[in-house]
Amino acid sequence: MSDLLAELRAALPDGAVLTDPDLLRGYRRDEADLCAYGMPAVVVRPRSTDEVVAVVRAAAARGVPVVPQGARTGLAGAANAVDGAVVIAMTAMDRIVEIDPVNRIAVVQPGVVNAALARAVAEQGLRYPPDPGSWESSTIGGNVSTNAGGMCCVKYGVTTEYVLGLEVVLASGEVLRTGRRTAKGVAGYDLTRLFVGSEGTLGIITEITVALRPAPEDSLTLVAVFPSTAAAGAAVAAISSAGLTPSLLELLDRTHLGAIEAYQPMGLRTDAKALLLAAADTGARAAAELERIAELCTAAGADEVYAATDAVEAAALLQARRLAHPAMEKFALDAFPGGNGGLIIDDVAVPRTALAALLDGIEKVSAEYGVPIGVVGHAGDGNLHPNIVVDRADPASVERGRLAFDAIMQIALSMGGTCTGEHGVGLLKRDWLAREIGPVGVRVHQAIKAALDPAGLLNPGKVF
Repeated sequence: MSDLLAELRAALPDGAVLTDPDLLRGYRRDEADLCAYGMPAVVVRPRSTDEVVAVVRAAAARGVPVVPQGARTGLAGAANAVDGAVVIAMTAMDRIVEIDPVNRIAVVQPGVVNAALARAVAEQGLRYPPDPGSWESSTIGGNVSTNAGGMCCVKYGVTTEYVLGLEVVLASGEVLRTGRRTAKGVAGYDLTRLFVGSEGTLGIITEITVALRPAPEDSLTLVAVFPSTAAAGAAVAAISSAGLTPSLLELLDRTHLGAIEAYQPMGLRTDAKALLLAAADTGARAAAELERIAELCTAAGADEVYAATDAVEAAALLQARRLAHPAMEKFALDAFPGGNGGLIIDDVAVPRTALAALLDGIEKVSAEYGVPIGVVGHAGDGNLHPNIVVDRADPASVERGRLAFDAIMQIALSMGGTCTGEHGVGLLKRDWLAREIGPVGVRVHQAIKAALDPAGLLNPGKVF
């Protein structure tokens, strides 16, 4: 290890190699609760592709595992360190290299924060649509590595649909460039999409070319309050069946409404069993679209439907949705003595037609295993995040939470769903990925991994 540290210090600028144990502890894990993690031997903070190459080659020469990390906002343990690893913290590579408004592309380093890119391109009258709930802190590199989604996925899709090209440092230390800058291009295998969502197991992303879209027209927002989560799910199916495409269609259950109101009071209806937040960003046509959505919500059983009166109120409603995760973290901490409450966060997606049945199933799982479960999610594309609240100091509570997690996974897969809609697999869902894709799918994954990382040093133990 002393030889490795000497080589790293020679290759990187002063201050870019961290070995202080107090500092290293901050790089052990992401935000996924109850996932295993280790203590890295060293953390490096490169600022260029050449420096990443030097780190990878130095580690590979000594058989030392390498774990790339972004802002560590992930919720599946994909960024968790293993004992003795070199952690490559990509946050110092935070430069927006280029914004090209004519070709509607941007080139960025992986440490650029999502919101920073969104604001920069907005100045050019453009938009980068992927907007995970952590957009004010999560990085584009992390978003690409997990194929992150967000609240606007129902209309605009997930990260992979905006990644045109990548620069990737392979396990060998070679630099691969994939993709294109053109609007069209079908040459060869789609290696870009291979690396999107690979969670650092196939290579380390050092530059990303993304597609941009014109800025949306003015948006209007409404809220529908429901007597049950299943009724809200039925409304979502009706909206989709009617051919409507809102720019946002989010669900919050009573647990989340109460948690958000306690975390940051803003007058939410905490007596409601479920709330749907919908938006249309079609300018002059938005009012008519929302009127039709309101009719469908009422027909599905909504107790109340009301529209935001202005942009300020609409922004407040959107902010309430963004507060769901920190509010539930606080809810969990307060739920048990000594601040021992934790969250096991599911991330399942099902066909929209199965959403109401999934919500019913989650409610039954909560009762069966005796664990509180709050549900929030991107209802418009069938992607829900059941938050299972457990007492980390009580092994029986944790076990019930894990059983509830597995039961929800099983329900989702039985409905033709998937074990992850946007958080990735990481450590949390490796077994469920194997069940979802089957033995042939696992063998193909393993073959690709073996071809690109034969020593298995890149983010070992993640995904499968």
